[in-house]
Amino acid sequence: MDVWQKELITALLLFLAVSIVGGMTGLFMPLALLLTLGILMRQLFQISRFEKWIRTGGRAKYPKTSGIWEEIYYHVYRIKKNEKKRKKKLGKMVDQFRQSTEALPDAAVVLGANDEIEWANKAAREVFGLQQSDKGQRIPNLIRFPEFIRYLKSGNYNEPVILPSPVNHRITLAVRIITYGAGLRLLLAQDVTELKKMERMRKDFVANVSHELRTPLTVLKGYLETLQDMDDGESPLLTTSFQQMQGQTDRMQHLVDDLLLLTRLETRQKKTECVNIPALLIQICKEAERLHGNVSSRIELTLETDKHIAGEEHELRSAFTNLLGNALKYSPEDSAVKVRWYRSNDSIVLDVEDQGEGIAATDIPRVTERFYRSEVKRVKKVGGTGLGLAIVKHVLMRHDAKLNIVSELGKGSCFSCYFPVKRVCN
Repeated sequence: MDVWQKELITALLLFLAVSIVGGMTGLFMPLALLLTLGILMRQLFQISRFEKWIRTGGRAKYPKTSGIWEEIYYHVYRIKKNEKKRKKKLGKMVDQFRQSTEALPDAAVVLGANDEIEWANKAAREVFGLQQSDKGQRIPNLIRFPEFIRYLKSGNYNEPVILPSPVNHRITLAVRIITYGAGLRLLLAQDVTELKKMERMRKDFVANVSHELRTPLTVLKGYLETLQDMDDGESPLLTTSFQQMQGQTDRMQHLVDDLLLLTRLETRQKKTECVNIPALLIQICKEAERLHGNVSSRIELTLETDKHIAGEEHELRSAFTNLLGNALKYSPEDSAVKVRWYRSNDSIVLDVEDQGEGIAATDIPRVTERFYRSEVKRVKKVGGTGLGLAIVKHVLMRHDAKLNIVSELGKGSCFSCYFPVKRVCN
């Protein structure tokens, strides 16, 4: 039988006994009142005892009782016991998580909503010089590099920020922030010292080799020009050989020039001036007309804004020339190439659109890599060094701009350069 039913039956039987005795003695009302007070006092006593047990956390064995109160004690005790098991299990999971994160080679710091340190692993304490007592301190007060503070405040965590370790300036860190939860952020720092060292070695190697190649190339070109001047045209084989040698020498010269330009883009300090982009585009289009033959009818230049950009004119000229040159090379000779300079929301945009062979979707993420060329069956062979779009990418990065490529095989491509409004100058 249910415990509530037992309690109800017991109460009814007591009232029945009071009714019988009261009817026989004529004291029904006093007896009924006495019974009600007795039941009320018992419940108050049970409530008081229950409150004292709960006040101690319900850790001790619950007091002996009967009826509905025994059931209440039992259910609360069982809930507390299950909760204790869950806490113990959760505690083990937290300990395992801390042990695993302590063993991570990369630094990890959990930041609160106000940039305060909530937790840091062993690697973070080593590379940032943090102490156990730094918990609750704001991270900008401990890592005071201006580039890190700007990165933290920007809210744009798509790319990591590179900075030296506060405790050892020979260690280079790539710091990245990942947002999660309600206002929480995870700061991750990876030691990229060796990677940066290898990158510097690669840049130095390319720069040195490119410089060393210039002298023998100049000598070869000089002798080839002399031999071509001496060629009387009587030997077609000799004439063809000279032409092919000249073509390959020119190709090598372009390759060396592009490699040197990339090296300068990676190592040279930024120089900023106000560049007249509309005038620069007009000049580039005229140069393309002279270089590629009479293509003025193919190039459709549209200047919808007269905004100038703060940057380096030589670098921007190189990037825009590469984009226009690629559009002319990789599209039919009777098709139009559209060049458009306009304002779009919070950006100033340059579009170079062609109606050429297009780029496969799988190749688009890789076309800005050095020497990468998409495998497309072409009617005619198109020469190139494979460095043009890599130069474009580096130039745009130095101007806080982004390159967006929209293309479809057989229908052409559109290369868009997005310059932030903050780059606009008078």
